[in-house]
Amino acid sequence: MEKSPLKTEFKGFLSFLILHELDQKPLSGEDLAKKIGKRKGSQLTPGTIYPTLKRLRKLHLVKYKRFGRRKVYELTPDGKKELKSTYRIVGTYFQGLSRFLKAGR
Repeated sequence: MEKSPLKTEFKGFLSFLILHELDQKPLSGEDLAKKIGKRKGSQLTPGTIYPTLKRLRKLHLVKYKRFGRRKVYELTPDGKKELKSTYRIVGTYFQGLSRFLKAGR
């Protein structure tokens, strides 16, 4: 199996969703869990979101600033590049499905 050129890979789209949300504005882990959970229709646990944030930090795609005990995450320049590449790949994967998605199938 060929390895993806993207650092994020697609582990349930969580990395992609985190990068997407952080591209909109900096957010805490708790805020990310709420936003992504709402989109997904369920609640995300810290055990889901924080390991992915840690991995994205190690890949230098996100960084955080500390405000007391609260960490607010934002994209790095590499994270912005990664997200742009990911948008292209996701668009290619789902390009042929748009008519089915619009029809609600």
